[in-house]
Amino acid sequence: MQNDRIRVLEVKERILAYNDRTADAVRSRMKKKGVFLVNLMASPGAGKTTLLVRTIQALRDTYRIGVMEADVDSDVDARTVAAAGAKVIQIHTGGSCHMDAAMTEKGIEALGVDDVDLVFLENVGNLVCPAEFDVGANRRVMILSVPEGDDKPLKYPLMFRVSDVLLVNKTDTAPAFDFDLERLRANVDRLHEGMPIIPLSAKTGEGFDAWISWLKDAAETDRKGRETDHESN
Repeated sequence: MQNDRIRVLEVKERILAYNDRTADAVRSRMKKKGVFLVNLMASPGAGKTTLLVRTIQALRDTYRIGVMEADVDSDVDARTVAAAGAKVIQIHTGGSCHMDAAMTEKGIEALGVDDVDLVFLENVGNLVCPAEFDVGANRRVMILSVPEGDDKPLKYPLMFRVSDVLLVNKTDTAPAFDFDLERLRANVDRLHEGMPIIPLSAKTGEGFDAWISWLKDAAETDRKGRETDHESN
């Protein structure tokens, strides 16, 4: 029987509610600045940084690009991305397995967004915690690499539910692994029917045009939405 004298504090619900309010504030700020923010999520070794470097190289003549590199420690990825021509800030999470909206807000302050149009947050590498926290991004992009297997939607469903697009990286390694793209599509559709799935190789560039086209379309859609809002106001 429940003891009425025992108070139950739903800590996680309160943390997530505060995070969501902060995320909305981040989105509002980015909207006013005209900056498109992308939350890039994947497990360690999926190829986030390699994909990010090739993306920067493809878009640096079109957009002024900033990157927030989140990691538990080190600045290895930040130096790699900076060499590709992006404005970069390294964020150390102090052991945390994810970025949240408050961390992202501080990262934006440190990066400075007056001279950028497109900002990527390379989130901490795992398929669990980053999915739970809205950071205020315009789009959530997930990378799944072929060596990880086509069963990952069954093991990490939330990540697939909240992402806006799924990039299947390392397609050049497919002959060495038992990976079935159609089986992956079926697993994803159970969680997020119709989510775009783009097979590519960040190493060879195969399929990369489809990703760049998707990203440009998303950024353009956001820009037109801002202009419509401005005109209506």
